[in-house]
Amino acid sequence: MAGATYLLRALPLVALRERIENPWLLSFLHYVPFAVLTAMTVPAILTATNAVVSGTVALLVAILVALRGRSLMTVALAAAAAVLVTEAVLALL
Repeated sequence: MAGATYLLRALPLVALRERIENPWLLSFLHYVPFAVLTAMTVPAILTATNAVVSGTVALLVAILVALRGRSLMTVALAAAAAVLVTEAVLALL
């Protein structure tokens, strides 16, 4: 498994020795890390709680707090509080 991981990481470095100058390819490659991170974290956020609803509420709260320019700690605490409140409300229903 370690060999396969190393091969997948080393192969592009060996195969592409020249600098990539194609602007379209460069702009495409610029967004790959963001797309991969989103594809990995959003499903984990939605399924991390007992109900998908509380994960969705926490995600929306985190996005809103982050868009207001708050720190990462504030965003995380707001999302955790949203999960607690949503789970408590769902338990009452």
